[in-house]
Amino acid sequence: MIRKFAGIALIAVTVGGTAVAQNAVIDQAAAEKGAVKTDSGMVYRSLKDGTGASPKETDIVSVHYKGTFPDGTEFDSSYKRGQPTEFPLNRVIKCWTEGVQKMKVGGKARLTCPPSLAYGERGAGSAVPPNATLVFEVEPLGIK
Repeated sequence: MIRKFAGIALIAVTVGGTAVAQNAVIDQAAAEKGAVKTDSGMVYRSLKDGTGASPKETDIVSVHYKGTFPDGTEFDSSYKRGQPTEFPLNRVIKCWTEGVQKMKVGGKARLTCPPSLAYGERGAGSAVPPNATLVFEVEPLGIK
């Protein structure tokens, strides 16, 4: 099955009875200048280099962030709430655990997360459907 989402072809393929969504979003993000696709499939692109420390997986981080779907529709934002969020880095989606460790305090990056590193088949309540590719702009503010 092929569906259009924000002008991008989404192709659903069944492998061993499981629906697998393949799309061009990750490849498009990886083709942007300065972007790096990791072995896990996440695409990391620095928007502003930080000068502070980089967090470790076991650290608690304070960040501002914005989460969108590939078409730019926003589903969550600490900026809109007017307050950064704080969390243990090893207690969030895998894309964040991996991507935020690549950053330094004071920087800002775009993380393009395939479903397997985001919310996968379960989605996230009514905000994020199952098997969604997500895009986050993340700005680390501090590390505890």
